[in-house]
Amino acid sequence: MKDLVSFIRQKAGTNPRRIVLPETEDSRTLEAINYILAKKIARVIAIGRDSVRRKIDAPNMELLEVIDPEKSNDTENLANTYYDLRKHKGVTLEEAREKVRKERVVFGALLVRLGMADGLVAGASHTTPNVVRTVIHCIPIDKASGVVSSAFVMIVPKKGAFIFADCGVNPDPDSNQLAGIAIEAAKLFRQLIGSAPRVALLSYSTKGSAAGPRIDKVVEALKKVKERSPDLIIDGELQADSAIVPEVARIKCPASEVAGRANTIIFPSLESGNISYKLVQRLANARAIGPLLLGTTKPASDLSRGCIPEDIVDAVAITSLRV
Repeated sequence: MKDLVSFIRQKAGTNPRRIVLPETEDSRTLEAINYILAKKIARVIAIGRDSVRRKIDAPNMELLEVIDPEKSNDTENLANTYYDLRKHKGVTLEEAREKVRKERVVFGALLVRLGMADGLVAGASHTTPNVVRTVIHCIPIDKASGVVSSAFVMIVPKKGAFIFADCGVNPDPDSNQLAGIAIEAAKLFRQLIGSAPRVALLSYSTKGSAAGPRIDKVVEALKKVKERSPDLIIDGELQADSAIVPEVARIKCPASEVAGRANTIIFPSLESGNISYKLVQRLANARAIGPLLLGTTKPASDLSRGCIPEDIVDAVAITSLRV
């Protein structure tokens, strides 16, 4: 587990990216920034007052930039950008200015949109809906994906690394959205781990062992993925044990090149994904890094409000590798 985390951090440090951390009033963020700078994992853009710099005691301070939205020369440009994005919803220019000055996650997301930063990590003191909504409003959705979703990197002792998706955004994705989630999750696995993703579309049925509209959705998603990404190694519908247990796979679906060896797990609904990642995290003592937001043109990562500084460090490293 530690080897993979170290690998991700070291790989990020070979080309430090500009990652925005807007929650500088949170002591966990400050602790994470100290570590990130000391290890040269990323270039940090900290959103906050000038006093933030005095709270950071780390080498490599040249990798830190502190921006105060109340004083920044870029605030007016960001406000105009936000106004252009949201005026169709009735937002006035003055409201946009207030939003950009006061809501640091918005300010940070707009920096990413305009290429002034490479990625965003937030959520230590903001809810997932708040972070996701801001990202959707400020960072363009990737047309090839067509859906914003989320994934966790699950590092399971003695089992290795998995991607779980979607565990945080879409309550009941349709077959087209499910296909987009699968393609983006596979891309994330390859970016982080470097080996081939083997994608399992989960259900309560394995290859026709049951029937129903929820199974039909998964089967249709498989067809759409094969049309859009014909080289992707993917199969479904598979039950969870068929996907990850070789002995079960040999009995239920011996011809599948995914079954028993899946490393990228796609859940048919938000409740199944969210419940599963938390069970694996707690019962298997797994590291759950995320949620990492998928489907945008530039990377952003959410955090659990119960996160520890180490989680923020790893989210920054992973976000850097996705640039």
